Formats: sequence, C-alpha cells, structure tokens
Amino acid sequence: MAAFKAYLMRVSPINWRETMRNYVFLTVGALMMIVNFNLLMTPGNIAPGGMGGLSLILNYYTGIPRGVGMLLMSTPLIALGFWQLGRFRFLVRTLYVTIIYTIGVDLTARFFPAQGIVDDLLLTALFGGVLGGIGYGLVVHGRGMVSGTGIISRVIQLRTGIPLSQLYVFIDGFVIIALGLTFGWERALYGLIMLFVWGLASDYVLEGPSVVRVVFIVTDLPEAVGAVLMERLRVGVTRWVGEGMYTHETRAILFCTVARPDVEVLSSAVSEIDPDAFVVIGQGHQTRGGMVRPPVFGKPQPAEVDGA
Repeated sequence: MAAFKAYLMRVSPINWRETMRNYVFLTVGALMMIVNFNLLMTPGNIAPGGMGGLSLILNYYTGIPRGVGMLLMSTPLIALGFWQLGRFRFLVRTLYVTIIYTIGVDLTARFFPAQGIVDDLLLTALFGGVLGGIGYGLVVHGRGMVSGTGIISRVIQLRTGIPLSQLYVFIDGFVIIALGLTFGWERALYGLIMLFVWGLASDYVLEGPSVVRVVFIVTDLPEAVGAVLMERLRVGVTRWVGEGMYTHETRAILFCTVARPDVEVLSSAVSEIDPDAFVVIGQGHQTRGGMVRPPVFGKPQPAEVDGA
C-alpha cells in the first residue's frame, strides 16, 4: 500500500500552492454567482439560459426552491461529465462549485431584497451579465465548471466536433425561449443581452485585456530596423528568414511585442529606416519572458532569453 501511494505521488504530485489558488478562484467565483442569482436574476426573472434559467422556470410552476431545483437537474449532468470528461479530476471541482452554488442560492436568498435593487430590466441584464460572467470566468480559471448546459455542450462537442460557441447558443437559446414562454418575451430578449455580456465578461477574466501588440516586420534591412527598435523601444526582437511564395526571394522577418502606447513610435521608427517594410500589428493578451517593460518612458527589465 505504501509503495502504491509513493507511486501515485511520483506520477501525479500535488502542487499545493496551485491547488489552493484554484480553490480560491472556485470559491470566489461561486459566491459571485450566488450574489448575481439572488440579487439580479431572480428578481428580474432574467437568465442567460443554463441551469439558472431552468430553475426559475421550475420554481415558477412547481414551487421547488431554485437552488434545490438546480441541484436536482445538475445531478445527472455531473454523472455524464464524470463518465465523459475526466472522471475524478472533473468530479471533485465540479461537485465543489455546484454544491456551494446551489445550496448557497437557497441559504442566502433571505438576505437579499425580493424585489432586487433596480427596477430597470436593462440594468439588471447588463450588470447581471457582468457579475455572473466574472464569477463564471473565475470558476473556469480555477479549472472548474458549474454543472449545467456547459457539460452537455462539451460532451456533444467532443462527439461531433461542432464548435462550443455554437452549441452554447443553441442549447441556451432553447432555455431562453422557455423563459420567454413562461415570463414573457421581453424578459427573454433581456436574457439574450445578459448572455452576450456574460460571455464578454468571462472572456475578459480568462484572457485578460488586449493590451499587448504583436508585431511582424518583413524587411530588407533587418539589422538596422532591429537595432532601432531595441534602442528606442527597449524591446527584444526575434529574427528569422522567410521566402516569398510569389517571388521566391529570401526576406528577413522580425518579431516583437510592444505596449499599445508604443505602436506609433514603432511605426515611425520602421518607416524611417525602411519605408518599404511590410508591417503587421495584431493584438495579444499576455506576454511572459523576454524583455518585459512599461511603455517607452520606462526602463527595460532584461530576462534570460532576449526576444518576445
């Protein structure tokens, strides 16, 4: 038995710092979703689909507490996820979030005003999407999942290859239609707004703000262009050789990342050295390693590897 435990620790050691960090994200995310459900979704009878929307419908017709309803409907989905999406790695974190969320909704409902905090349904939809999306994003960032239509979407995606975004719209769309039949089409339309904002907020939490600019430069003067970029912008520059498919000529390609305020400085510097250079500037969300620094007025912080 001791040998088997030692084998498990060697094959799959537990990173306790990362595990604790993930459970903090899971807990905070679940709590934010509880606040959102009781403070905004329930008073307005607005939901972006999912188990939350189904629980509002179930409560309306049967009187079953909303949290209990979500837990009852989530149980078979958790079993499906256990079977299809990762066994115990999936089960532990999903159960943790689901139990906190569903039980917390009913236990804390008495502490929230039944009429909500605003009468404007548009504000309810917008702020419900922001608060719920941030909470959901934190849960996913902690490598967890709220049991619900996301499990169904993920299983279908693995089986059919249909993009998750399409499956979410399709499945949650049916729930929003059911909400419209129950509470009126006005609330269904506000539910679509909440769904859209929810997705934006979740993506923002998971990917971060698009504050980095990714730059590709095709030039005949790589040494001069690279030198001016490193001197003026204090960024690492990576160079490789490419071949034009039409001309079959060899050209140098430079790559670097800069902050948004530095884009104009970069464009001017490249145009000054090589007016014929081909420059492509895209968006990035995060950088790690290389020379990481603030915009041009800051000082560079050299890393072990010079480059982006």
